[in-house]
Amino acid sequence: MISEQAKQRMRELAARYPVARSAVMPALYIAQAEEGYVSRAALEAVAEVLNMTVDDVESVATFYTMYYQRPPGKKVIKVCNSISCYLRGCDELIEQLERRLGIRRGETSPDGRYTLLTVECLASCGTAPVLQVNDEFVENLTPELVDRLVDQWEAEFRSDGRGQSQSQVLGQRPSGAGGC
Repeated sequence: MISEQAKQRMRELAARYPVARSAVMPALYIAQAEEGYVSRAALEAVAEVLNMTVDDVESVATFYTMYYQRPPGKKVIKVCNSISCYLRGCDELIEQLERRLGIRRGETSPDGRYTLLTVECLASCGTAPVLQVNDEFVENLTPELVDRLVDQWEAEFRSDGRGQSQSQVLGQRPSGAGGC
């Protein structure tokens, strides 16, 4: 259920645009921040606030990979599968992640720790292959680095149950800068 406070924030946001429906993406983000994913109630709330049909809101929510259709894992792993990453072996890395995490792309682990997704582009072609874990990029992936990442995530979950940032251990940048 989307709160009145969240709906009010959506209304305030929509007022900044000449056409209210232009606020659909940030309104979806507000709804997702409140519930953790874009639920049916979230779609309906955004549609109501922006005077759109639920189908129109859903078409935006399902088009972009930043909106989750189901509750995601604590670590959302997005592996780029665009041409640069493909040519540098992303398919093998995806298969390795599937084996190590015990899930297939598009799935969330039963314990709620991991969601594995493939995405078309993470705008880091110069450092392909690349993945994004929550809001952090890990570039120049190798099978060895993928194994180190998974080992580190597991250690983080064992130590604090939340799976904190891997960047401190691997020395990675918090955002991609490899460019396309």
